[in-house]
Amino acid sequence: MRFMIIFKGIVLEGVISTMCCPLLRVESMSQNSPHFTALPYQPGAITALFAPLSAAPWSALLHSGHACHQDSRFDIMVADPRVTLTTRGNVTELCRDGQTSLFAGDPFELLQQQLELSGITPAPHGVLPFLGGALGLFGYDLARRLETLPWVASADVGLPDMAVGIYHWALIADNQLQELTLVSYGDPAPLLRRLTAAPISQPIGPFRLTCDWRSNMSRSEYGRKFRRIQQHLDAGDCYQVCLAQRFSALYQGSEWQAFLHLLAHNKAPFSAFIRIGNEAVISLSPERFLSIKTGQIETRPIKGTLPRLADPLADERQKATLAQSAKDRAENLMIVDLLRNDIGRIAAPGSVRVPALFAIESFTAVHHMVSTITATLPADRHPCELIRACFPGGSITGAPKVSAMKVIEQLEPSRRNAWCGSIGYISFCGALDCNIAIRTLLTDQGTIHCWAGGGIVADSTEQAEYQETLAKVASILPLLTQLNGQP
Repeated sequence: MRFMIIFKGIVLEGVISTMCCPLLRVESMSQNSPHFTALPYQPGAITALFAPLSAAPWSALLHSGHACHQDSRFDIMVADPRVTLTTRGNVTELCRDGQTSLFAGDPFELLQQQLELSGITPAPHGVLPFLGGALGLFGYDLARRLETLPWVASADVGLPDMAVGIYHWALIADNQLQELTLVSYGDPAPLLRRLTAAPISQPIGPFRLTCDWRSNMSRSEYGRKFRRIQQHLDAGDCYQVCLAQRFSALYQGSEWQAFLHLLAHNKAPFSAFIRIGNEAVISLSPERFLSIKTGQIETRPIKGTLPRLADPLADERQKATLAQSAKDRAENLMIVDLLRNDIGRIAAPGSVRVPALFAIESFTAVHHMVSTITATLPADRHPCELIRACFPGGSITGAPKVSAMKVIEQLEPSRRNAWCGSIGYISFCGALDCNIAIRTLLTDQGTIHCWAGGGIVADSTEQAEYQETLAKVASILPLLTQLNGQP
């Protein structure tokens, strides 16, 4: 069946095919086998098609930034989940087929159960990373279901601890092969109509801040907290602690417009936009948390940061300075060891490797030190078990993880909520990819929040650590200030 879509100046014309991938060789309209509809690829097509859905609850876009980066290949768009799981505190609300149930059990185990109940287990696709499945947010405070932590910081952001949908279709852009593919179960024709339907909600005005950004701690308060951490380090309670400050401002207008504006200037490979109820999560993350491809695990922790410089020669010297920094290498190595231990709880014995240590990667505003850890997932272990074993990522807590999290709870005035959790997917085929939700903004009842932190070790200096937090938001906060209602 031929089709033509003309949407916001983008023309999509092609053929709907019910032929599945060569690995499956299925031509029927089975509800348990994926079908692949090829759409003509054009730059920007996926964001244009997502725009009308951006205000719809449970719509989500994982965006690769389209930069010259090894992970800037796939963009994934979803909406209309068959199942939703929303965790707040000790209770998870499960919605399936219009029925709502409440569960007090482990959210990761409940998600695994729901994926298995779908009955969908396609073979991995040779190219496409996601064949439908779970996609959404695992917030930092979900760790309270895994560890015993104090209750000190204010829980003043209303987003849930976990918000994950199970999706039976996805639109995927392959920016390397320049292909746009609709993955679906059943007849794809209704989905094509859904993708081109006019938005139900009323148009939202342009994004603008209505006050200046304010931090939840003053410079002197940051200094006092830094010195408290040094006391914990000297006492041997921790080896490293990630201390963050939060910037907040009132705003009006379209969060989707804010995301597009930030994305244009921050081409981060693990970016995301997720609509949770009326609120939004805007992520411009450069950091992978975990991935699984054909049973192979990878994590790429970031530890070590220096700001970019305008002069190219000075910027190259800045990279060299970071690469040679003994302090940053020590900080990075601590997190590598932590993640090796976390992954080793699930991975096949003897399979954990570190193929890259202390590599320097450059992003819009900063240079980062990045290491790579790999392992093999046993055939009898589920991706949900891997996330649970490693959650939250050690690169944003410190080490030992639980001790560092207890110090964070005592010193940071507000809970992190979604920030420094993880955003990503678990495909029906067993593939997994998720970020560390850094460079991530949350909206809550007319307020937008943005955090920035850094790992503090024994030889850290207060001013350098404080400046690192400012460097990490230097390409975010001013951009939203400047946007200020412009179309």
